[in-house]
Amino acid sequence: MTILLGSIADDYTGASDLANTLTKNGLRTVQTVGIPDPSLALPDVDAVVVSLKIRSVAAKDAVAAALEAESWLRGRGAGHVLYKICSTFDSTDLGNIGPVTEALLSVSGGDIALVTPAFPETGRTVYLGHLFVNGQPLDESPLKDHPLNPMRDANLARVLTRQSRGKVGLVDMPTVTGGADAVRARLERLRAEGAAAAIADAVFERDLETLGEAALEMPVSTGASGLGLGLARALLRSGRASASDGENDVIRPVGGLAAVVAGSCSAATLKQLDAAERHMPVLRLDTEKLLAGSDEISAAIAWAGERIAEGPVAIAASAAPEVVSRLQARYGREASGHAVETATAAIAGELVERGVRRLVVAGGETSGATVDRLGIPAFLIGPEIAPGVPLLRTIGAGGNDMLLALKSGNFGGEDFFATALSMMR
Repeated sequence: MTILLGSIADDYTGASDLANTLTKNGLRTVQTVGIPDPSLALPDVDAVVVSLKIRSVAAKDAVAAALEAESWLRGRGAGHVLYKICSTFDSTDLGNIGPVTEALLSVSGGDIALVTPAFPETGRTVYLGHLFVNGQPLDESPLKDHPLNPMRDANLARVLTRQSRGKVGLVDMPTVTGGADAVRARLERLRAEGAAAAIADAVFERDLETLGEAALEMPVSTGASGLGLGLARALLRSGRASASDGENDVIRPVGGLAAVVAGSCSAATLKQLDAAERHMPVLRLDTEKLLAGSDEISAAIAWAGERIAEGPVAIAASAAPEVVSRLQARYGREASGHAVETATAAIAGELVERGVRRLVVAGGETSGATVDRLGIPAFLIGPEIAPGVPLLRTIGAGGNDMLLALKSGNFGGEDFFATALSMMR
């Protein structure tokens, strides 16, 4: 297998978001879960997105995992590697965006990386180096209170500088509107001034196309799925890739039971759970009991077993922000998050054991833990359910052919769960 574009995603839902974007823009794409075992037969594709869980781990562990994935991608012909990050620049002063970007630059022989989390389609724009979420500065948006990594600074150059060793520059909007040559010239000037990374403005889709054309000539870039859009279109315009539609095999029916498992505490997911009650039974777990070690998991499985033969069910460990804050204060942020991930993944695993073959998972950490629990090595990318969320079909899942949707907490409209299940047959 020889690929044109490689990507390393820092979580599983972000990987699906990027794989969806690449597929929509004409690239034959596969999403793998970690580095595939050599025995796994992957189809011929233009792009591979390697899903990792490195967003919130120690920086040294994130760097080690990313470098291993980079080596695998380069060994299969990838001339450019995109480090796919969250469109809200989800990180801390310790990383991991800066450390991983610098490590990838070092091994690839690159001098400077273009960095942008912009994705106007999902309301994420960057102007004068500041990130806006649906028109609000990041530090004034609901995402400022992210339960794992609160984001209290919209100035991305400042955020990235705090977690990087090298200087961070800016490719501003006047430069971007000047076209790819102007962007290249600006990057060269910044490189000469000692910068190792440059935040790039992008407000419109055409800005992403300009940035993708400029970034494709460099070995490494860092960004959200919007930059993937630019890179995909640049590959098509260059003639190195031909537009493809690979959705047909993905949407073949699989049958079996259907369920939703949610661990995200985002406002969007909470609204989606409220809406789901119009379509299916919804069980809301007592998160404090989960943390205290009570038998919530067994009770949830028994509850589902009594209902799932009649139609889809939803089980959620999602809670309102004030509840999350109280539990984190009592049990610790890391322990609280780990308990929810472990519980929701265990519930998903038990449901699959009992015949669920159509599964929707809400929350980045929950999705990662669930996919790991199920031992799924890779996915084919199907049609889009909502912006950033594709239908996925398992590859090499030990005979358990499944359809899944892995949803970042903030993605999707209020009826997302019902819509996703209606596309799974």
